[in-house]
Amino acid sequence: MSSDVLQPKSLPSQSEVGLRLSIRMHDPEGGFRDLLGILTSTTSVEKKDGTVVSFDPAQIAIWKVVTAETTMRRKNETAG
Repeated sequence: MSSDVLQPKSLPSQSEVGLRLSIRMHDPEGGFRDLLGILTSTTSVEKKDGTVVSFDPAQIAIWKVVTAETTMRRKNETAG
């Protein structure tokens, strides 16, 4: 891990397993990539198509729990 990469104050833990998360990852080639899905372990997410994606927690730039309320609010904002 590069020392110039800022780490989030906390990482997803066992208490978030089963929750829907949005995770922004540092891309090794520069920039970021996003993961969205149900946290199945502290190193994997199940996407809505059923595929499970593993990730390195050390590459997380930021993450948050995504609730149905957040999803519905964004859908309504873009529909108007």
